[in-house]
Amino acid sequence: MTCSAVDPRELERVRQRVFLALFIALAVALHAVEYLLPSPLPWFRFGLANILSLTALFLYGPRAAWAVTLSRILIGSLLLGTLFAPGFLLSLSGGVLATLLMTGAYRLFRPHIGPVGVSVLGALGHAGGQLLIAWLLIVRHPSLWLMLPLFLLFALISGVINGLAADLLLEFLLQHPAFARLKNSCRFATERRAERAPRSDLSGRSHKMPAQQRAGCPPDNDETGLS
Repeated sequence: MTCSAVDPRELERVRQRVFLALFIALAVALHAVEYLLPSPLPWFRFGLANILSLTALFLYGPRAAWAVTLSRILIGSLLLGTLFAPGFLLSLSGGVLATLLMTGAYRLFRPHIGPVGVSVLGALGHAGGQLLIAWLLIVRHPSLWLMLPLFLLFALISGVINGLAADLLLEFLLQHPAFARLKNSCRFATERRAERAPRSDLSGRSHKMPAQQRAGCPPDNDETGLS
């Protein structure tokens, strides 16, 4: 019986790909479950699947966040039989605008913004995108915009909840060997403690955190080794 040595970095990359596939599968499942649950309006949902997109963004980078978002919308719509239906267009428009805002904020402000802040931006974009498509394609009536304040309030609440859930999930996943190098190089544990500091802002980053601990963490697809 022969035994061959396994490259630790290659094993780490394989584990990370497995986790990314699990994120997509869980996002599709949450997307389908939310669609089947009763709701007062088709776009009035918590967007729990966005927790997985948010987690992928902070673990892997923007490219992975786009992969999770687009995969769960397309695969979920295929499974539910709603592909190209009005509900699919609402979900696609909201998901695209939300991911644009989240990845943009992550690239521009990530030393100063955390999962909660990014999640709130994504939720607001999701609500705005869905309302715009609803006005353009479904209910082209000016009174529809009277619902905008209610939608933004709901998006703010759901964004904070999803951001906190993603933050807890990140803290849990960083204990796994698949993300050990990412945790050590970017000092996520220190950042998690700083997020709970009394003088931290809504985004979860302390104003007194040293610059070395806020230096763009993680780099896009470099720390994880994914391309």
